Amino acid sequence: MSLISILKRKNNKTLFTTPSHGGKFCISHKFYQWYKSDISEVDVYNPTKALMEAEANASKIYGTRWTKFLTNGSTSGVIAAILASKCETLLVWNNAHQCHKNGTKIAGCKIIEYELPLNKDLGIFEAIKPEQISELIRKHKEKNLAIVITSPTYEGFSADVKSISEICRKNNVKLIVDEAHGALYPFSDELPESAVKYADYTVQSLHKTAGGINPTALLHSNDNNPAEALSMINTTSPSYPMLATIEANINFLNSGRGKNCLNKLIENIKKLNLKKYNDDITKIILKHPEMNGSELSEKLYEYGIEDERTNEKTTMLLCGIGTDEKKLQRLKKVLNKLGF
Repeated sequence: MSLISILKRKNNKTLFTTPSHGGKFCISHKFYQWYKSDISEVDVYNPTKALMEAEANASKIYGTRWTKFLTNGSTSGVIAAILASKCETLLVWNNAHQCHKNGTKIAGCKIIEYELPLNKDLGIFEAIKPEQISELIRKHKEKNLAIVITSPTYEGFSADVKSISEICRKNNVKLIVDEAHGALYPFSDELPESAVKYADYTVQSLHKTAGGINPTALLHSNDNNPAEALSMINTTSPSYPMLATIEANINFLNSGRGKNCLNKLIENIKKLNLKKYNDDITKIILKHPEMNGSELSEKLYEYGIEDERTNEKTTMLLCGIGTDEKKLQRLKKVLNKLGF
């Protein structure tokens, strides 16, 4: 029985258990269905078994040894991956998300920072190259070494994770990939290749591009089972409505309907006929010949378009499962007015 079906099931028992609202007392009626589905680990529901089965099914879909559902975002996944890797020294990009360095503090391991090249024309950091990985490993011959890389970057630059994983495996170095912005990658050949089958640990945010609610995410492992590491940082009272949305989210992405939706998204973005600066078409980078990034961002906002990220050179628009054709057509009209 799936988590989704458990939450739909009618319960005829009288529960003197947590949560105390019992699925009936609702403080905010806007969220009545959420309260109704907010259950705990009691015999009448037994959601723990369903969660294990849902995660095992997800592991088959992604082709990993283990896939764990996260309700505390990719942050918790990165920290758990660092803990599970049992590394003593971790190589971390000096401009990475703060959870990378926080993970080393929690794990009590030594941190060595590395730099990435800045694309000055775009004002964007590029993804790490395999040769950089080789040089870092050669330079830092530490015991129980691991490296965490960000791929794709926020702006959609992806690393050659397959080659990087081969280098790491050859040198007995654990590879952790922060793929928070690449949750759609396993489901389309038109997007960069996902790290899930190559890295020791891969973390994905379903809520960023794949249609999940905040802050649902996934931790994939082809190394150690991360369950113990997750138990060290996660609550013992998980939100089953959130966990059920993760199961539904994965099932949708893996379905014919989900893949058609993703293919349609990519087709509609292509119709914009914009110059592609990165590896991921769902991250639209705009560079105007007469305006800097900040000026372009302000101009877009005047026309009712809000961007995801801006620097002095470029502006980036983030697309995902929820970016429909109507929204992109509106964008195209605005871009035409601005001379794109």
